[in-house]
Order: sequence, then C-alpha cells, then structure tokens
Amino acid sequence: MQFHRKALPVNKRHDVLSCECVLEAMAAPDSIKPFSPEETQRILHHLQQPAVFVNMTCGWPVLCWTAEHLSHCLGDKPVRFRLGRKKETNTPLFETQCSYVEAKLKHFLSWTRDQAGADVGPFFEYPKSEYWAYADYKYIAVMFQDQPSIFEDVKWSEFGFEGRNGRESTLWIGTEGANTPCHLDSYGCNLVLQVHGRKRWHLFPPEDAVHLYPTRIPYEESSVFSQVDVLRPDLQRFPAFRGARAHVVTLQPGQVLYVPRHWWHYVESVDPITVSVNSWIELEDDDVARVSEAVTKAVVCALKSTPGDDNTDDWLNPTEEGVASHNDNMQHVNLAVRAAAQRRRGRGWDPRDARPVKRDSEGQIRKSSDAVPFVIPFGPHLIPVPETRGATARDPEVSSPGSCAVRSPTERTVSSENAAQRTERASAVRLHRGKCECGSDLTRCRSCDPADTASGNSSGDYEEPRHTTITTNDLLDCLLHPDVIAHVTRLLLERHTGRLHHPSFNIHQL
Repeated sequence: MQFHRKALPVNKRHDVLSCECVLEAMAAPDSIKPFSPEETQRILHHLQQPAVFVNMTCGWPVLCWTAEHLSHCLGDKPVRFRLGRKKETNTPLFETQCSYVEAKLKHFLSWTRDQAGADVGPFFEYPKSEYWAYADYKYIAVMFQDQPSIFEDVKWSEFGFEGRNGRESTLWIGTEGANTPCHLDSYGCNLVLQVHGRKRWHLFPPEDAVHLYPTRIPYEESSVFSQVDVLRPDLQRFPAFRGARAHVVTLQPGQVLYVPRHWWHYVESVDPITVSVNSWIELEDDDVARVSEAVTKAVVCALKSTPGDDNTDDWLNPTEEGVASHNDNMQHVNLAVRAAAQRRRGRGWDPRDARPVKRDSEGQIRKSSDAVPFVIPFGPHLIPVPETRGATARDPEVSSPGSCAVRSPTERTVSSENAAQRTERASAVRLHRGKCECGSDLTRCRSCDPADTASGNSSGDYEEPRHTTITTNDLLDCLLHPDVIAHVTRLLLERHTGRLHHPSFNIHQL
C-alpha cells in the first residue's frame, strides 16, 4: 500500500503508517516482556557494565522507523547530514573534519540506492562509493515538533522511566561505515535502541582513560574524545592503548544497549542503512559533572580564543553554538557550583557513595528498597557485553531468540557477509607531535612519554627524546585532562561549599 503526501495530513499519515507497523510488531513472537518496568529499574540501578536487553521492545511502534517511513513522516523537511570519506587512516575522524549537507530524506534514500539519474539533491557532490553519511544527534522533539503523536512510538516507560518517550530521545540515521569517534559522555547513562540495520559498539571502562589519551579538542560540552583510532591504532604514538580492554557487541534491531556512566564508546554502522534511537538518563552525580564541564569550557574558550600562531585549527565542534565570552563562562562556573551545593544541601551526601542514583522523568531520585544483595539476572534476555582479546577484536553478534524487531524486505535480503564488511574511514585529523608528561598520579596526556618509547623499542636501545614545540592543544590536553579537571572541581567545591573533602573523591565520582 502506497501513501501519497497529499492524500492525508502529515499527522494522519503517520497514524496510518504507525498502525500498520504496530500490527506487524505485535504479531512478533515472545511479545511478553521478560522484565517488568520495576524489575528493569532495579537491574539498571545495579548494572556496572554494558549489557544488551533482548525482547523488551516488542510492540513498540518505533521499530517501524525505517528511513523510508521517516521520509514519509518528514516530507520535505531538511535534515542535516555529516559526511566522511571512506579512507583508511590511523587517526579518528572528528566532526570538525567532516562535510555537511542539508537534505531531504528522500534525497538521502535515492543517494543510498546509487541509481543513475536519480535526484539526490545536495548529495550529488559526494559519490556514495567515496563517502558515508550520518544524520546524528537529531532531537526527536525538534524534528517532529509539529507531530507530537510520534513521541509515543518510543516507550521508555517500559524500562521504568515513567512518562519518558521520544520527546526525551535522539534519532540517528546512517549508512554503512558512518561512525562516532571514541568518546565518553560526561553526563548520565545511555539507553540505545537499534531500530533498523546493525551497529557495532566498541566500549571501554572508565578506568581505561589511561590507555585512550583523552582530549577536549575538538571541544564539545559533555564529550571527552579519545585521540586513538580504536580500529587502527597508531601504537607508536599511543603505546598505552595496548592495555585497553574493549567490550565489543553488534547491536541488532529490537535490542537495547545499556551504556553505564563514563564508559568510552566508538560506534559504527555495519549495514547499508541504520536507524537507532537513544535517551540519556540523568544521574545525581551530574550535578558535580556540570561543574567540571563549566570549568573545562571556561579554560578551553579562554585559550583557544586568544590569537596565536598555532591557534588556527577548527577547535569548536559543529554541535556548539559559537564561543561564549569569558564573563559568561565564569558565570556558568559560579552557577554550576552553586547548584551543586544547593542540590546536596541537607542530603548528607558523602562522596564515598559514588554509585549512580537513577531519577524518574520528573527528576526525582528513585530510592532503592533492596534488603538483600541483588543478583543481576543475566541470561537470554539480558546479555553482558563481553571483553574481547585485543582492543580491536571483533565480536560475536548477540542473537535474539524470538526477536521482536520488524525487518523491512530490503533488510531481509542483505547478506550477512556484505553487511559485516567494514568501510574505510575518513582522512586524518591534524597530527600533534608534542610530548607531555603528567605527574605519576595522573594518566597520560597527548603523545607517548619517553618511558613508553624506550619500553617499545624492539632493539632495547634507549633513544633520548627530541624536544618538540608544545602547542596550545598540547597544553590543553594536560590542563583539561579528566584527572586534572577532577582535582580542580574537587578544590572548587571544597572551598566554596565545604562538602567534598573526602580523600576518596576522584574522577570516577564525577
């Protein structure tokens, strides 16, 4: 059955399409959910590692959000796509190195089909054989602000977050090879629903920051990037990456991945077209993390806004809305410190209690009533993401017995061999050669230190390191290193609230 855009108003057209999808989804096997909302909340409260929920989304209308369906819903509304070259390098492809187009989804679909003479709109400048495309971080509340009924297609309430739906979620549409550089999110934890196609996730625990060479350039609030291309690492520049412990999983349609707080992740689409929806869940410790982020922004903007011979790079992520003034940034620091103090006043909060506390959709803290130790019910419906041997090792896919995912005819015909092939990544970001050593209690900054170089020398000969010019970015990598920012945040809160004084306070509590 075909729907013409003029046949029905947009809202009605979505309702008809959703009804068809709901009927197909409800016909899927094993529609009874393995965990109740209350059980799921209890599981999330105790999970300290990534895990995949299976058969929890049966009957969700969002499972029918293929790119074709979304094109019908959006009509001629333009969507911003990020494009990257399919070229193997051993450096991450940051968003500042990508190209961007505003295009209709119908143009995107025509481009992915690679048909001669098809109307591909602004994609005509980017051959599909050379580029991948990604519509990432698209807030559903903004994309579908004139179609609020579509928010109900996403049912996070079944995970125990009452009232939470598509309004608090983001949408991701990409082609094979589209990827997000390895990073950690400063705020909250993450629930990710794979809707269409498959994505491969490489996750690293928070304590692996020592192996991932964190950087805040390019700057984006709440994102700490890794300088390492985790698929093709340059081990001469980043020798400590050998110690990274990758947890790898290929997320399939209908499955939901839980990403705990501060877990690093690199994500790549492995099918011709992928669609996913995620929601970041607020945590109590975000109060302190906002102080760290305010400090980071004040420092990076102050140094990168100053004219200099080496300050000519694209340091601000395209997701950021310009450079705030120093006065504004300092005001945000003060507001964040004040808010953290106010929210903790009267709670008797102790920094030794670092376990994240879940909130409901209204921001109220969910109190735990556990009287006995809780055993996480791992099994066919809740599968831990395994650690792999070697940071770039591939994963076995998580199978979904009786999967409730709705697959399109196109998806059914994609061979697993073709879908699993990796596309080439994009061109190199600038190379920094400066070396910098932090104190023995801090993890590494930018490049390998002399000890690393010596230990990695196959001949056993020690070579004196040559002095290279320290750039502004090298300096920022040390000043804004997560360990350093954690200490600065602790000092600020100690001096201005008198709360955080316990010696056990560290980066993993931010």
